[in-house]
Amino acid sequence: MTAPPLDQQTLVVAPGKDDKTVRLESGDFAQIPVGWELLPPGDAGVTRRVKAAGPTWTVKEKKGRRMFSKGLWAKADQIAKARESMEATRSTATYAKAKQAAKKKRDEKQEAYVEDFHGAVVKFLRFDDQYEAMARRFATAVTQHATPVGSGTVARTERIPIQRRAESAVIAWMRHQTTGYDDMKIARVKGERREVRRQLAEQSRKLLHKYRSGAPDAMKLCPLAKALRG
Repeated sequence: MTAPPLDQQTLVVAPGKDDKTVRLESGDFAQIPVGWELLPPGDAGVTRRVKAAGPTWTVKEKKGRRMFSKGLWAKADQIAKARESMEATRSTATYAKAKQAAKKKRDEKQEAYVEDFHGAVVKFLRFDDQYEAMARRFATAVTQHATPVGSGTVARTERIPIQRRAESAVIAWMRHQTTGYDDMKIARVKGERREVRRQLAEQSRKLLHKYRSGAPDAMKLCPLAKALRG
């Protein structure tokens, strides 16, 4: 069976040689059909409606291990109609009410997650009773840095358990706040940065052990205590 013309197919493509071409999965380049327009990413409602009307070419670009959306090619009038339809929907009281309810739900979910994450950090720290107040200050600092929506930190991923997220967030916070990592000149050799991070993580774990064991001099000349005071 002969495949339909490209402008009648819904495809996932990569950026082309210029803004008028795309690269197909086969590796070949294809011209953007006449009358088509690129819908930038960012408006999920409009994008869904354009895709539903079809056909479309979704542009994705791989950077490192991640794929990034670069937009959606479709007929210009198709995109215009989707935008008009979405605007009409968003102007209704029903939509406004639903959006407000959704925001409230997201805020409640975020508040609950922040509380759970803070508890997971305190649990990971396991500081001796005499350093309990410091543990909670430390957990608050890590939580405030790591949990905001869109922060892109390990705390925002759901691929690993919250206990591991808490541990990774603590070690990352310490790497930036209690070591000279940010000012280090690390050779651009494969694996070198990973090795430096491993060494600093071990250094941070030794520092944490002092507070876990209740060492009476744990706070003396301690970079962690200094960072938390700052």
